[in-house]
Amino acid sequence: MNAAQLSVKDIERSVAGFIDREGLLRPDAPVLVALSGGADSVCLLAVLTALGYPCVAAHCNFGLRGAESNRDMEHCHTVAARLGVDLFVRRFDVPARMKQTGESLEMACRSLRYEWFEKLATAEHAQAVAVGHHTEDRAETFFLNLMRGAGITGLTSMNARNGDVVRPLLELTRSDIEAYLQLRGLEYVDDSSNATTDYRRNHIRHRVLPALAEEFPGAIDAVIRSMSNLAAARDIYREAVEAKRRRYFADGSTIDLDALADERRADTLLLEFLAPAGFNHAQCADMLARRSASGIRFFAGGGHGAVAEISRGRLSLCDVSRLGVYADAVEVNLGRDISSPMTITVDIDAVENFRPAADARCLWLDADKALAPDRRWYLRHWRHGDRMALFGGGSKLVSDIFTDAHLDAQEKRNVWLLCTAEGDVAWVVGLRAGAIFPVEPGTRRFIKLTLNS
Repeated sequence: MNAAQLSVKDIERSVAGFIDREGLLRPDAPVLVALSGGADSVCLLAVLTALGYPCVAAHCNFGLRGAESNRDMEHCHTVAARLGVDLFVRRFDVPARMKQTGESLEMACRSLRYEWFEKLATAEHAQAVAVGHHTEDRAETFFLNLMRGAGITGLTSMNARNGDVVRPLLELTRSDIEAYLQLRGLEYVDDSSNATTDYRRNHIRHRVLPALAEEFPGAIDAVIRSMSNLAAARDIYREAVEAKRRRYFADGSTIDLDALADERRADTLLLEFLAPAGFNHAQCADMLARRSASGIRFFAGGGHGAVAEISRGRLSLCDVSRLGVYADAVEVNLGRDISSPMTITVDIDAVENFRPAADARCLWLDADKALAPDRRWYLRHWRHGDRMALFGGGSKLVSDIFTDAHLDAQEKRNVWLLCTAEGDVAWVVGLRAGAIFPVEPGTRRFIKLTLNS
């Protein structure tokens, strides 16, 4: 659309047409609208009420930006009152959630938000939860997933409908939205965190996409067309994957890895089976490579809480809560080189050849203690309260080690910790080694772990 030439009715007709084509909403049931106070959500609520949909609004106050968070909440009250819509507000304790689940800040907010929306939608008999994502949001998500190495499903992940969540504004641009608000005389607030480039999405929004649009006019529209083409191909692809799923994963809990390995691109098929449970491509490739082993476990990421265990050519899925270990962990074998989620060389030698050095990219352990038959090792990300024993006595919070290294929030989330199943931190990988199972008098063999990437 050319936002400069649009009228209020043009934009409302455009959204109405999109809702009808995608079958997003019925006119006779309430819609729960996620209202942040920003331009997108204010526009969404205004358009849906103008189209006659019975709406209720919901605002989450995470309290992360002090006075600005309260300003957003008050503005939502103002907008809802002007549009004649009931507003539900809830305050959340995000740090408590992060401590409880180990989720990142972004994931904790998302989980809290959608858990509440689901309960509220049920209580209000809402037909759907409407959110204000628009065209640029789709392009940002495409590039984020592209850089993560996503497949066709990930590259087309922002759809008009995802379960009970609908996105009626996906065909509008940010300029369309701002034009509509100006024409309606509706104000909105800006989240100051959206202006920074501390987060990957903001970096794409403020740097990558503008540079792309300047160098290649019409590039964003081309990306959206490509996503539509991929979505059409995805539907055909899904039919083929579903046929394979019925063959190898019919019960949703057990996969015959030996049989699946004979398939062309078995790793891709396995990823399609397991990605909804939170497993990634590297894990799926490793499962196939190690399918003849027994007792090896892989832990899903993203707070999904699933665990996959290999037993002589078969892979079984269950919930991690049954195992009493970390949901976001990757089990590793210190008896050989580690290839996932990072590359670590493992060398085992007699203690006579022990030559330690002050190198945070290396860790030395007593081999007999570290490789004890009942010992399990995991790589996982940092959680609030993690503490590491130090050489010379005492201990230190891992968060303080991060502070000493001047890591920003994203860098902290990317760091891996090598831990025992009991939660003892042996190594903040690449930053500092702890005093778990040190090489000392009486040690016969040692393990040297070297971070390669």
